[in-house]
Amino acid sequence: MREVKTYSNLIGGKWLQSSSGKTFSSVNPADTSDVLGYFQQTTFEETRQAIEATRAAQPSWAQTSPGRRAEILDRTARLIDERVSELAETLTREEGKTLAESTAEVKRAAANFRFYSGQAYLVAGETLPSDEPSTFLYTLRSPVGLVSVITPWNFPFAIPARKIAPALAAGNSVIFKPASLTPLIGLKLAEILIEAGLPGDVMNVVTGPASIVGEELTTNSLIDAITFTGSYNVGDHIQHRARTTCRTQLEMGGKNPIIILEDANLDQAVSCTIQGAFGLSGQACTGTSRAIVLSEVLDQFTSKLIDATKKISIGNGLTKGAQMGPVADAAQEKTILNYIEIGTQEGAELICGGNKLRGNGFDQGFFIEPTIFARVKPGMRIAQEEIFGPVLSIIEARNFDEAIEIANDVEYGLSASVCTQSLSRAERFIRLIEAGMIKVNQPTTGVALNAPFGGTKNSSSETYREQGQIAMEFFTRIKTVSLRFES
Repeated sequence: MREVKTYSNLIGGKWLQSSSGKTFSSVNPADTSDVLGYFQQTTFEETRQAIEATRAAQPSWAQTSPGRRAEILDRTARLIDERVSELAETLTREEGKTLAESTAEVKRAAANFRFYSGQAYLVAGETLPSDEPSTFLYTLRSPVGLVSVITPWNFPFAIPARKIAPALAAGNSVIFKPASLTPLIGLKLAEILIEAGLPGDVMNVVTGPASIVGEELTTNSLIDAITFTGSYNVGDHIQHRARTTCRTQLEMGGKNPIIILEDANLDQAVSCTIQGAFGLSGQACTGTSRAIVLSEVLDQFTSKLIDATKKISIGNGLTKGAQMGPVADAAQEKTILNYIEIGTQEGAELICGGNKLRGNGFDQGFFIEPTIFARVKPGMRIAQEEIFGPVLSIIEARNFDEAIEIANDVEYGLSASVCTQSLSRAERFIRLIEAGMIKVNQPTTGVALNAPFGGTKNSSSETYREQGQIAMEFFTRIKTVSLRFES
């Protein structure tokens, strides 16, 4: 029997329990009897205290040399690398993804800290020609200030890493709210940063409900910038509640298509579709939820897809050979099953899966079969709304132009893929598709960590992109300097 620990908030460099006396639990979605820990129900007053501590720490951190900031971020990466197995197991127990998926996520987090350790040396402006004599005209980049980081439960280690690392590299202080479904892995990241040498008050971490902690972290007048990943509804709320002078970076939902043209390598197309639709239990904002298939290959593609889907091994992510774990919790399970019922009521044909798994060790968790609908019409709810689970809609298209039209006819524009052997049609797809992340003969999921990440339409606020060197633009302000050196 594992000991169940009660975890504290990190406020002003100290680990503190809430005066509310209330906690909430984090449980394994594959086995709800496995409780990972109890976490603080933070109050408004304590959230404000954490914000004030973060604000007070920022000036000294901004004055810390780039070399020292880089050293701490690099050491964070090395500490994560040393603990990949331990962290991956924690991540699998808390979020539910397979151990292979968790291991990849942990390694990705380390890579982010390593990448941004180098960026700490590259925060710089530019020199400009001046029309005035004896005048040096140039720009400087300075930290934004206090950054509020609010992250989701589906990538609870990698997404915080790609936000916190550039924020710290640029000299900002950070207040971090991990998702309430996955608080433990977020606190583990904070512990590693402190061990790596980050001053304890430069990053403060508070857990608790969005209605209290999240609301304060998006409306408090001391907050200079908010970086958020989550649903469109929450992101839209943040955008409208944030002060005019507070920066926002909002990455939200997706309804991502993969287009299968008649010249596609169908085995490759099926592999890309399976990985995008059912990897991570379909719980990725870049996950594939629509396969738009040309009529000429529809039957052949569908047959191959069903065969491959039925071979997916479902189980506890810690179990050897498991290829797909549970969904996040009871609420997520209910939402997904409701959408499956909606699809059937709308007249789509359920051709694979669609059930909650029971017996054989599934009863203690939230397991849903990989689900495929055929004969889906573009206007159906299952083809328009983000389900965030292992549910795929197959939509027939008569030609390339109709496929593009169907792909673009949604409110989201995060990721899109095409499977084809035609370079000219791939190039047309790249130009015509309404998405921020474009893939050719690849799954809709995944992006290089040195490349910008973000979408269009309701997938993103389109203010600033995440990831890569361009991420530093969000975390820095530009000062223009005109210096006359002769009087």
